[in-house]
Amino acid sequence: MFRNVYLKSLYDARRGLFGWSVAIALLVLLESALWPSVRGMNLGEMYASFPEELRKFFDLEAMTTGAGFLNAELFTLLLPSLFLVYGVGRGARALAGEEEQGTLELLLVTPVSGPQIVVQKALALATSITVLGLALFASTVSGSALFDLGISAGAAASGALAMTLLGLEFGMLALALGALTGRRSTSIALVSVLATAAYVLYAAGLLLTSVEPWQPLSPVYQAFHGGPLGAGLTTGYLWLLGGSAVLVALALPTLDGRDIATAHSR
Repeated sequence: MFRNVYLKSLYDARRGLFGWSVAIALLVLLESALWPSVRGMNLGEMYASFPEELRKFFDLEAMTTGAGFLNAELFTLLLPSLFLVYGVGRGARALAGEEEQGTLELLLVTPVSGPQIVVQKALALATSITVLGLALFASTVSGSALFDLGISAGAAASGALAMTLLGLEFGMLALALGALTGRRSTSIALVSVLATAAYVLYAAGLLLTSVEPWQPLSPVYQAFHGGPLGAGLTTGYLWLLGGSAVLVALALPTLDGRDIATAHSR
């Protein structure tokens, strides 16, 4: 059973993953159901009375389209938070949680090497987040068809991919820090601070011209730029994917030489 850490990790996450997938799908469908009522309102005149900074921050002018409406309501607010919470929580639990529960000792005494454990845990995390992305894609396409939002499958795919890659990068960061520290709470706290800083950098760049040149350094900007719903395949997605791969590579040697006799007691 322990020789295939990947399948065991997916099996352990199955119930939570199902619940998260259903919740995300329902959220998108419920929000999509509001569009027929919102579409009939004279949004252009209403948004024109708002301060320019507020209109720019929430991209209010774009809310006159179905894609813009979901971008403002979900894809730049609630959905990123959900993917980050899931990715960071699962990532921190992947190795640090095993160590705190004492089950990492069982893995380390098997023929599976430390780097193999890290890779299989990372693949399981990536698969889980991808399942959430597929649920998001399917519900966005379905909601668009049911409530006439006019969102193409390609636009829905770009939005789902952005959320998946954002959750993936911070999830891998939590996995790497968890492997390094052996503490799930420490990993979650550190990644939460970094995720907040990334969002602040993105938001400040929208409002302050002096900060704008630094915006591309934020993973949040890399996921949101041009959409994310309807953005197409942007170079930011490559940065998110590359960052995830680098974090996994950095985590590979963390379990080598780990003192399993005292791992559970720390």
